[in-house]
Amino acid sequence: MEPLSSQQQELNVIDLKTLIIKSPISEYTPNDQSGIECISIDENYTRIDFIYISPKKYPNGGWVKMDRNAYIQICGSNKKYHLLKAINIPLDPDKYYFKITGQVLQFTLLFPAIPKTTTSIDIIERLEPGNYFNFFRVALTSGQAILININENLN
Repeated sequence: MEPLSSQQQELNVIDLKTLIIKSPISEYTPNDQSGIECISIDENYTRIDFIYISPKKYPNGGWVKMDRNAYIQICGSNKKYHLLKAINIPLDPDKYYFKITGQVLQFTLLFPAIPKTTTSIDIIERLEPGNYFNFFRVALTSGQAILININENLN
């Protein structure tokens, strides 16, 4: 097996990096109970970690679900990156029922990888009137961006 050239080594290192944006800022958030904890982008996925606190207006906290047709879209582009997997939140028509008001639910949505040079995205559960997890103009350049090299402990 031939040794890798320095250019090939550099490409391999770049491919193993994950961009992490903690507490990204969005210009529009659907309500006071929803938030984005973290967005991670690697070569395979765009992972978005959410937090939701059940509202006080429902005696038992109400319920949540995710539309199976949710997607993300790079601002200024028409290309949609459709939901691949939902973790810890059921897909419509199933629902997660809270037990009490103020109960916290953390969940994750996985989408195909977007370019790491992306500066902002829209997160769309359903683009129509109603109470949906839609976040618009989520900044991927502000907040606490961290670049992790997964390869550094493998040598």
